[in-house]
Amino acid sequence: MRMGMRFTERMAGTWCTVDGCGEQPIGFDMQADVPTVLHPFGTVSGRLVGTLVAVGLAQRAEATGTIEISPVEHRRIRYTLDFRGDDGALLHLDGWKSIDWRRPVSTWTTLPATITASGGSVVGTATLRFRLRDLPDLAARLRATPWTDDALALQEPRWNGRPGRLEVWYETFTDPVTGTGFWLHHELVAPSGPSRRCGAPSSGGDGAYVHGWAAAFPPDSPPTWARYGPRPLGPRRTPAEGAPRVEPGVRFGKAGTLRWDLCFEDHSRPLHTFPAVTWRHELLPAAHVVPAPCATFHGTVVVGGRTMVLADAPGAAARIYGHGNAERWAWLHADLGDGDVLEVVAAVPRRPGLRRLPPVTLVRLRRGRRDWPAHPLPSAPRMHCRIALPGWTVSGRVGDRRLHVRVDQPAERCVTVPYTDPDGDPATCTNTERADAHVLLERRQAGRWLPDGEWRLQGTAHAEVGGRP
Repeated sequence: MRMGMRFTERMAGTWCTVDGCGEQPIGFDMQADVPTVLHPFGTVSGRLVGTLVAVGLAQRAEATGTIEISPVEHRRIRYTLDFRGDDGALLHLDGWKSIDWRRPVSTWTTLPATITASGGSVVGTATLRFRLRDLPDLAARLRATPWTDDALALQEPRWNGRPGRLEVWYETFTDPVTGTGFWLHHELVAPSGPSRRCGAPSSGGDGAYVHGWAAAFPPDSPPTWARYGPRPLGPRRTPAEGAPRVEPGVRFGKAGTLRWDLCFEDHSRPLHTFPAVTWRHELLPAAHVVPAPCATFHGTVVVGGRTMVLADAPGAAARIYGHGNAERWAWLHADLGDGDVLEVVAAVPRRPGLRRLPPVTLVRLRRGRRDWPAHPLPSAPRMHCRIALPGWTVSGRVGDRRLHVRVDQPAERCVTVPYTDPDGDPATCTNTERADAHVLLERRQAGRWLPDGEWRLQGTAHAEVGGRP
């Protein structure tokens, strides 16, 4: 288990409305957890949890967010916090200490920040300061702590500037009232060579750019989807200006006529479709993880001018990191109810000599607090996937259990989306958040296979099939 760092920071100051009228006290008390020991010459990002008080805006509100500590590389310490005002509205504080080594005391202790509403409009500005008399208390509370892969940690960016990398955040969820499915997909692409065959805009951020799309799948009309970007990263890998917000537990943005303002939470543990060590240390060409496999989404989504208010919408938030998309792939997320979930990732590698092999099929079935198979990668040879459209199947046996899965993706419920890998090669996926799935789990007892669980999902499974054009 790797070691991280934990410390507590208090800051106080004043805030005022956007028109500059009436300064009021503001302050926060935050516990920061970062996944590694602090690197003064590098960049470390972590999570913040605590309370915030802003007189006239929020009285002792619970706040969560992120901290980026980069005093040399980016010359800043950035804080982002999400909290609710006294009226229940979701608010966002974003600010950073701009480190100037010629003025270390003032720049290390002063935090200018902007407070915005969930729609992006500016509510006010703030200036907070760290009091030097609190420095002994901060130092006394600095601790080395074991770091576990929780949902917030796994949502943090991990690209470190290397070319030829693809980093993906995606969320899928279903409105329980209307049955509409949604798909949000955000990518950071670092092209693998100077030729930049993908046609992304040039930038000072090592040629990397962000882009993505959103899709809605209503039950009574054809699905719609739209792209945003591409937008280049800033010269110090700062987020692209105007790009949607992709932060732990928060998603906000727009693509065409689709707009979303959402937060999500999940109290279950992450689901590793690949062994956790492959995600941490990049042992394979790509890896997949589901930080929030049983997430509930809250907020609003606007589809073609119609605003939909979501409450307790079931879904999941997942991540991909690697060198690009597979040669062919299939994916399934099935919410089986009561916290049970099935995740399937089947892929044919793009590496020369491996493209003719059958798909490597990774299955994780969570029932209660137990995941089956216990070790997905060693169990993969026992799982078999037949990738096709409009229907595909998975079957296999591990130990005394065997699994049969049938997924149907009717063409009228699907969207077809073109991808571009970091090396510029194209790929295409067919996706729906209203797939049908039949899942049958059997257990061998007394020489016979007996049903151990069966689920039928009608229009609530999330599925995708991808390949090369």
